Amino acid sequence: MNALQNETLTAVAGLRVGHYTDLEARTGCTVVLTPAGGCVASGVALGPAPGSREYVLLQPDKTVQAVDAVVLTGGSAFGLASADGVMCWLEEQGRGFDTGVARVPIVPAAVLFDLAVGSAKVRPDAAAGRAAAEAATDAPVAQGRVGAGTGATVGKLRGPGNATDSGLGSHAALVGGAVVAAIGISNAAGNVIDPDTGNLVAGVPETLGLAAAAGFAAMPGSNTTLVLVATDAPITKAQANALATSAHIGIARVTRPSHTVFDGDSAFVLSTGTGPEVPLAALSVAVQEVVAAALVKGVLAGR
Repeated sequence: MNALQNETLTAVAGLRVGHYTDLEARTGCTVVLTPAGGCVASGVALGPAPGSREYVLLQPDKTVQAVDAVVLTGGSAFGLASADGVMCWLEEQGRGFDTGVARVPIVPAAVLFDLAVGSAKVRPDAAAGRAAAEAATDAPVAQGRVGAGTGATVGKLRGPGNATDSGLGSHAALVGGAVVAAIGISNAAGNVIDPDTGNLVAGVPETLGLAAAAGFAAMPGSNTTLVLVATDAPITKAQANALATSAHIGIARVTRPSHTVFDGDSAFVLSTGTGPEVPLAALSVAVQEVVAAALVKGVLAGR
């Protein structure tokens, strides 16, 4: 894989990313806007405790093939309201699925739990989603405590009092001439490690491996890793779904333990289809790598 000048999600031409950030309440949302006409998209939620919207229509057997935006948000299930603002904004731009009587923007969303930091009473709403959409740009993605990563924390397997601040990260690479990129936000119960060395990046020391099982005290339903992958390589919806599983491998490479019964790990995959064709096997490897890198970058930037 070769280097890119912009090593974030917006290296995929046509995508724009916007954040809404409330540093005082430690919450926010991030919106990824697709080009006119939308992107082929799918997703996989492997964590047993996800919070999502429009997830079912992303499955390969469902009719809708393209999405107009994706929202990643804090605020737990309350934060799903931010997608309303994005939908309304997109409708004003003439975007959405044409039903004959109105255009209905397709905006999947996924949430993370950040109510235990900052303020539990302040959550991203429709106004926050609109603000993030209006702020969207094709500039390199801002990272750290921004957008949906504002209140993210990791290393909660001994309880939230032992958490380490995390954040939103993004990484991009070239494979076979195509761009493969990711946004990642770790809000995991587990630790985050360097995938190459195995060294602890953030979390609770001496709790890697089976040691994590002793004294496990994470709060149920309050931990999530959110990932969005994008590429310009042409792929089908079914292939996007397969790559979403590869994204979860990237999560598991850097999160120890990952996908616990208290986590809601979710991954989306988008394709603009404007780049060169690349073998799916090569794309699956690239997805794992960029996801792992994005998650580590987010934790480091958030600290």
